[in-house]
Amino acid sequence: MSDRAGTDLRVVVEADGGSRGNPGPAGYGAVVRETATDEVLLERYAALGTATNNVAEYSGLIAGLRAAAELGATHVDVRMDSKLVVEQMSGRWQIKNPGLRPLAAEAATLVGRFASVTFDWIPRERNRAADALANRAMDEAAGKPVPDVAPAPPATSEVRPGPAGLGATSRRTWAPPSLDDATRLILVRHGETALTKEGRYSGRGDVPLSDEGQAQAMAAGGRVAGLARDVAAVVSSPLSRCTRTAELIATELGGVPVTVLDDLIECDFGAWEGLTFAEVQKRWPDEMTAWLASTTVAPPGGESFEAVAERARAAVGTVLRAYPSEVVVVVSHVSPIKLILRDVLAASDDFLHRLYLDAAGVSTVDIWPDGNVAVRSVNETAHLR
Repeated sequence: MSDRAGTDLRVVVEADGGSRGNPGPAGYGAVVRETATDEVLLERYAALGTATNNVAEYSGLIAGLRAAAELGATHVDVRMDSKLVVEQMSGRWQIKNPGLRPLAAEAATLVGRFASVTFDWIPRERNRAADALANRAMDEAAGKPVPDVAPAPPATSEVRPGPAGLGATSRRTWAPPSLDDATRLILVRHGETALTKEGRYSGRGDVPLSDEGQAQAMAAGGRVAGLARDVAAVVSSPLSRCTRTAELIATELGGVPVTVLDDLIECDFGAWEGLTFAEVQKRWPDEMTAWLASTTVAPPGGESFEAVAERARAAVGTVLRAYPSEVVVVVSHVSPIKLILRDVLAASDDFLHRLYLDAAGVSTVDIWPDGNVAVRSVNETAHLR
């Protein structure tokens, strides 16, 4: 029992697991850190013999929760790069695999021993400590020499919660994964408007498509039809430039239903609405500098990019739950689409200022139930030429 027992001990549990073959030789790792200091309090890792990735990931979670209980922790923040485990333990996804149900039940029993437990998804590169322990377990079991290494930096520095499947993990293989259980998101920016053409900030103002924008939307519909024969739905921001783009794409697809999703609406640019970058920089130089430097800063009277990111993640989660293993066209705006792509590519915030998205540009992302992601294309525009 830890000498911290009896105190209000808050910890972070980083857990991971993997198998080389799925199923194949498997192992797990877990790291328990004190929330206030990031100090590593306990580490756990072990080989599992032959098992699947998901079994190994649940085993890492269980080991981490047991270690936290040994320390007498009261509040636990679990951070994993397994979207499957995070979503199932959060109660948002059903546990369909009967082999995982006993493990989930054991984890749930352990959860009941703490005053509170939260589950957050983090990208794989921010779960390096637990991943290294899982690989160490597999290497030791295989008889490979394993040098002692210091723990990786904590995963607490830039945590982006990944509710409902907006993962950014990557498969460490060159073999193309099966698409049988993947959900394909075809992200389409709306067609051109008068403000788009003039390079003006266009947020919540309901500006209609121009004639050129309507032609672009129809061309995007043709490109989408070439990407997928069976589109389950088209979901759209509520603003008319998007709903009209969605309707034209749906027509090109033979009348696919269109659903409005409010979370896909553009960023609220507040006082900057309708202005150019140069005009804003002249009138609000300090505010512009701060806005460009941090995604947590909002324009005067507007909305920060991180607030938009939360909405975008929620929208993707809604789509994944409603259309598992289907193809869905998502019609939105520059900011939500950029933020979705930032997260699935595990990119830094600088990505937002380096990526250009054309009107009616098309990007394609495949997302698997376990949180793995394949980005197939970004800002395709050949259909517009």
